[in-house]
Amino acid sequence: MKSLNYLLVSLSLIVVLGSCTKEPEKPVVKPPVTQKAYKVPAFAGTSSFQYVEKQVAFGPRVPNSEAHKSCASWIVGTLKSFNWEVIEQEFIATAFTGDKLESNNIIAQYNPSAKRRILLSAHWDTRPFADSPINEKDVNKPIDGADDGASGVGVLMELAEVISQNPIDAQDLGIDIILFDSEDYGDSSGESKDSYCLGSQYWSKNKHTPGYNAEFGILLDMVGSESPRFTKEEGSMYFAGPVMNKVWQLAQDMGMNDKFVNDQSSMILDDHYYVNTIAKIPMIDIINRPKETETGFGHYWHTHDDNMEIISQNTMKDVGQLLTAVIYRAASGKF
Repeated sequence: MKSLNYLLVSLSLIVVLGSCTKEPEKPVVKPPVTQKAYKVPAFAGTSSFQYVEKQVAFGPRVPNSEAHKSCASWIVGTLKSFNWEVIEQEFIATAFTGDKLESNNIIAQYNPSAKRRILLSAHWDTRPFADSPINEKDVNKPIDGADDGASGVGVLMELAEVISQNPIDAQDLGIDIILFDSEDYGDSSGESKDSYCLGSQYWSKNKHTPGYNAEFGILLDMVGSESPRFTKEEGSMYFAGPVMNKVWQLAQDMGMNDKFVNDQSSMILDDHYYVNTIAKIPMIDIINRPKETETGFGHYWHTHDDNMEIISQNTMKDVGQLLTAVIYRAASGKF
């Protein structure tokens, strides 16, 4: 009986212990996060051209002028009409001449609540002097700035319109367009440090949202002339090389090899420099750098030839279509 009792007790213990033993918990498998596959919409370039015409029609957009104030109101109103949220970051900048410049960085936000963000920018002011070293005509008069300023603004305004018509979910991507002011009121002699790009310097130190960040940024500067040569600018490659290489590869895949060349050009001081070094956001500069010119820029640069006669709708169409592809591929998780 002893052996039988022992067996019964043992069996009882096994049952009791077995009932107290929990089965191992199965790991919780979260469903994969999927991003919507967005189709890249068409970018016509027609509105870009018209937006450049409109800016030039105001006259030179030099800070403290009536043309500057009127153009700002028009830009803000147009961007708001696309249902973008617009912030006017007004500030007083001190020019190298000592003049106090009433300045205004215009910031348009799409999906402002989105965590993933891309920053696009251009400058909307114009040069107060026509002081190119190859110019001797009306040196002390301000220029129209059809390409140097207005072309980048025109492309970004049409892009805002395209995005408003082809929505992107806030969970996928947010976009910020910043039109920097007081970029071109600098000392051409090079003797005054940081005299250019006053708007981007101010914004980089005083972001419109505390702690603002973006995955990357793209600056447009002089993107509207016929037959441009967009090079891999040295500063862009240093601070944001992977971004530049992807953008250039995409442009070439889209058949823009004649415009987006693999040649590397010397570093220039432009708005992207301060966004990179102060705001710490990797930003590239898409800027026309023709071969074998005395200034390193187009023949019209900082002269009165920077007018509507040099503007090409086809060039702005290509640049705009490239940016559109970048945005919608990024929203789809494919950039």
